[in-house]
Amino acid sequence: MSKQKKRFFIILGIICVIVGLIGIFIPILPTTPFLLAAEFFFARSSEKFQNWLFANKLFGPYLTKYKNGQGLPLKDKIITISLLWLTIGASIIFFIEIIWIEIFLILIALGVTTHLNLIKRYRPVFDQVLINDEPMTKAQLSDKA
Repeated sequence: MSKQKKRFFIILGIICVIVGLIGIFIPILPTTPFLLAAEFFFARSSEKFQNWLFANKLFGPYLTKYKNGQGLPLKDKIITISLLWLTIGASIIFFIEIIWIEIFLILIALGVTTHLNLIKRYRPVFDQVLINDEPMTKAQLSDKA
């Protein structure tokens, strides 16, 4: 790959990270697709930036779990969905006066909520043990004791 194309991919990756970061605070802007796009661009242009993305305290664990199909922790789902509806609701109540935009925002919120609920729930392996080949959490073990 040419140096010019690598630089272009790095710039696209940085833009995707910035937009993904903004998406954390603006619910109608999805974070995950932009982080995945950033990873795509960095994987093809800069191992340094790709490693930084996965090592980043804010994005790294989230991106790693998502890419590995491990899912999202319940706490993250609850926080994300709560913030989504809080900001969409506030936008509709205080800022938006056009009914079709309000309906559109509600549809976006419903879509994002559905997507998040369909993502597998992440459960750390160390919180589960196998009893008779059946996974049991620590809470379930203490209930049986």
